[in-house]
Amino acid sequence: MINVGIVGSGFIGPAHIEALRRLGSVQVVALCDSSLSQAQEKARQLNVPHAYGNVEALLAHPDLHVVHNCTPNHLHAEMNRQILRAGKHVFSEKPLCMTPEEARELVALAEQAGVVHGVSFVYRQFAMVRQAASMRREGSLGRLFATHGTYLQDWMLLETDYNWRVDAALGGASRAVADIGSHWCDTVQFVTGRRITDVMADLAIVWPTRKASVAGNRTFTDDRSANDEDKPVTTEDFGSVLVRFDDGSKGSFNVSQVSAGRKNRLAFEINGSERSVAWDQEVPQQLWIGHRAQANQTLSDDPNLMNRDVAESAHFPGGHIEGWPDAFKNMMAQFYRAVMQGEMPAQPLFATFHDGANVMYIIDAIVKSHQQQRWVRVAY
Repeated sequence: MINVGIVGSGFIGPAHIEALRRLGSVQVVALCDSSLSQAQEKARQLNVPHAYGNVEALLAHPDLHVVHNCTPNHLHAEMNRQILRAGKHVFSEKPLCMTPEEARELVALAEQAGVVHGVSFVYRQFAMVRQAASMRREGSLGRLFATHGTYLQDWMLLETDYNWRVDAALGGASRAVADIGSHWCDTVQFVTGRRITDVMADLAIVWPTRKASVAGNRTFTDDRSANDEDKPVTTEDFGSVLVRFDDGSKGSFNVSQVSAGRKNRLAFEINGSERSVAWDQEVPQQLWIGHRAQANQTLSDDPNLMNRDVAESAHFPGGHIEGWPDAFKNMMAQFYRAVMQGEMPAQPLFATFHDGANVMYIIDAIVKSHQQQRWVRVAY
């Protein structure tokens, strides 16, 4: 069995644990949080046998093979450094870190450590996303010339919506682009096999000041304290980005955390000379295939209808509901195949520290483009 430790027990840590328990060959043996009492309580709830109040103690746990970094953004870089220096395989939540300089450092450390390293870009793992990528690889889309889409949410729509991600010191200089636009960039680069090389961005802050609960607030809760304080906002709620790819094709996307009614709508459309494909994460089991001279098609994630090389990414017969937890399982299964082999695969299907760093470079270019109001080349 592969022994795993989890650092961070907020929204995403339990999701990692749930996915890992579906694999069969992995056991979560330890949980770490910012205080020992909090870690012990969460470990009890999640039936994890050991709890630690600091990462140093977790890393000293006997026969620990892998560590998942599920901490808030501003802690990612230092946690990843500590895990790598301990010689453990590491799976990090995104973003990989907060700056391009940290990204380059972490890639170098991961290579030097010789461990398996992954980043949690989950949307490339949906069955219909992998089907679209397979269709591109086999050439059925023809020459690609346009990629466009959105990632829209509404959980920051109200003036009273506040979360640690709003604070640039904790979440980073970018919010909507870094938090969700990063997923869009990774997903479309995976599907198209192209790299974003240049960006032109226009970002917007809808609420220059937000009302935060003095008692503190957590993401996706209805906790509204009567004691609010005004907090200035320096990170974007909405943004529009034009992109150029390394093959000369063009694209664009919008990101928003203030679009009423859109809960988690990552969507893309890719136009090729033979056909188009489009996917919407709020209707994840369908892939739209567009034609010029015949009826358009809607493909469902039935393994018997999918391309053979990606059929395993759908776990059940057609008609059975699958979604985000199943994509998360796909991601973990691919990462742990590499862990069992003891080395990085030549062409990993899961996102690596290299992919996480590349997205950091894109985000940095987007922020600079908005600040300078011009096209900016991504500094890979």
